[in-house]
Amino acid sequence: MALAWYVVHTLSGQEAKVKETLENRIKLEEMQDKITEILIPTENVSEVKSGKKTITTRKFFPGYILVQMDLDEDTWYFIKDTNGIIGFIGGGKPVPLIQDEVDSILQQIEDRKKTVKPKINFEKGEAVKIKEGPFLNFEGVIEEIWPERGKLRVMITIFGRATPIELEYTQVERV
Repeated sequence: MALAWYVVHTLSGQEAKVKETLENRIKLEEMQDKITEILIPTENVSEVKSGKKTITTRKFFPGYILVQMDLDEDTWYFIKDTNGIIGFIGGGKPVPLIQDEVDSILQQIEDRKKTVKPKINFEKGEAVKIKEGPFLNFEGVIEEIWPERGKLRVMITIFGRATPIELEYTQVERV
């Protein structure tokens, strides 16, 4: 038996339903020894809605799941015949992921479990308005972005002078 990881294309937004369907069918048809794991790589993201910070889960490969399996004719048809699945990446004969790719994805999943990433992605040079803190209602331009910290350096004008300030993503909004 040669277990390997394969990327399976699903209908967008149906990843969890496809995973659940596959897991139920695997038990029902006793395929646990041939299809061993199904993953939906996700990360936690934070956003502010109505002044409240919420943390949600976002897929970092929307429309795709990872399946660890021993690929043969039976398992190929088993996957292909599942509702919500479009097919394997790799076309006619699916190509397994190489171990380095698998390790990288698994490491990303583990790393992203521990951290919360801001949902909003800002761009350098973008105009923003400060919505909390001592500089409330000031407007400025983004000079630098630190996505791993969820912070920005914004250039604002105080008393006629350009002044850089460091803010969290949640403290600003697009103008």
